[in-house]
Amino acid sequence: MLLARLHFNMDTLRTLLSIALPMVVSQGAFAVMIFTDRYFMSQIDPTHMAASLGGGVAFFFSLCFFSGVISYANALVAQYRGAEEPNKCSRVVTQGLIMAVLSQPIMLVIGFYVLQLFTVMGHEQEMLALESSYFSILMLGSLFALWKACLSSYFAGIGRTRVVMVCDVAGLILNIPLCWAMAFGHFGFPAMGIDGAAWSTVLSSVFSLVLFSIFYLARQNRLAFFVMHSFQLDMPIMRRFLRLGLPSGVELFLNVAAFNLFLLMFQSYGVTEGASAAIVFNWDILSFVPMLGLNIGIVSLIGHSVGARSMEKTNEVISAGFLIAISYSAMLALLYIIFRYPLVDVFAPPQGDFSEIRTLAAFMMIGLCCYTMADAIIQVSGGVLRGAGDTQWVMYSSTALHWIMLVIQYLVIRVWEWGPKASWLVFCAMILAIALVFLMRLKSGKWRDEQALEAVMAE
Repeated sequence: MLLARLHFNMDTLRTLLSIALPMVVSQGAFAVMIFTDRYFMSQIDPTHMAASLGGGVAFFFSLCFFSGVISYANALVAQYRGAEEPNKCSRVVTQGLIMAVLSQPIMLVIGFYVLQLFTVMGHEQEMLALESSYFSILMLGSLFALWKACLSSYFAGIGRTRVVMVCDVAGLILNIPLCWAMAFGHFGFPAMGIDGAAWSTVLSSVFSLVLFSIFYLARQNRLAFFVMHSFQLDMPIMRRFLRLGLPSGVELFLNVAAFNLFLLMFQSYGVTEGASAAIVFNWDILSFVPMLGLNIGIVSLIGHSVGARSMEKTNEVISAGFLIAISYSAMLALLYIIFRYPLVDVFAPPQGDFSEIRTLAAFMMIGLCCYTMADAIIQVSGGVLRGAGDTQWVMYSSTALHWIMLVIQYLVIRVWEWGPKASWLVFCAMILAIALVFLMRLKSGKWRDEQALEAVMAE
């Protein structure tokens, strides 16, 4: 049984927190960077803000498959470090950089078709021009974004997440004034509007990448992980990278697609429903960002334990992960229930009738309590399974459940016309179902079978 295997250890808890907390700050910096771009665009006009949202979402969607694959470097590096093969940690980075370069022709094709999609969706000419320009500039920086993801995953894998935090926060500190200057024409820059916002994001990413490279090539890291001997194609590691990383990329791509399609269908109910969803998912950031940081920390520690063949250590990591996740999400769930109306009222406009949005959003905040708890279980369980190399099972189960949810939502919203409250309850129920399936896989112990672990570590 899963409960019988749980083994709490205070040192493991401290180690997990020391790795996860910097990643929480790092992920938060990314969220603030996105918010900054959209806020500055809102100061021009609503069309610019909408264009930055559409172009930004399209860019993330175009990149998510490749970033999902390359980010699996976290688990691979941790596994090699646990197996006491430090020379292979840096070779993982080289294979990731090679994959990023080879992905560029595919990114060009994707970019071309996404630009056509903007036109097909029937956007107005002004918005079409703005979001196309914003998207195109971001795509020019896609190689730097993937290289940055690779180096970030490497440092997470060796447990030096403070490096990730420093580099990402430094990029944010540069981005805010640079976006303001390039968008509105300050510090000698011409006023470039949305193009300036896009270029500031690309330049900030390049700046973070330079910092990552400095840390990576520093003498201590260079000698400890044989960096100067790693710049070569290593087919055994590349095959292992693709075998374990491709399912992660496919999972991320399909899940993001399913979730975005659900949001588009939910928004079709009307402005009240769309605004209510926006309010609820804005508050969800309080849960999602910390849980994402915790997930990265769990992947790193589980990968290290699997590489060292220390199953007792994995039990300690699982115990610490659940303790942190459940405690934090339970606190947020109480906050969402008790203060749901004041939290919704934060987004009330100075004028106009807000009553319908307030009522529906407050109802959805109650569902968010269950969703938050379930997501905490998913992030911990998913982190354990990915760190242990059980990525194919995660891909099949997670994507199947997400797309089943999408089909059910289509029936609820478009065919049966049950209304937004029913749709939201179905969404929350499906997230709970995913959490239960992940827990059952964790409990089964198939991912920790000796033969399964040998297959994971095989090159």
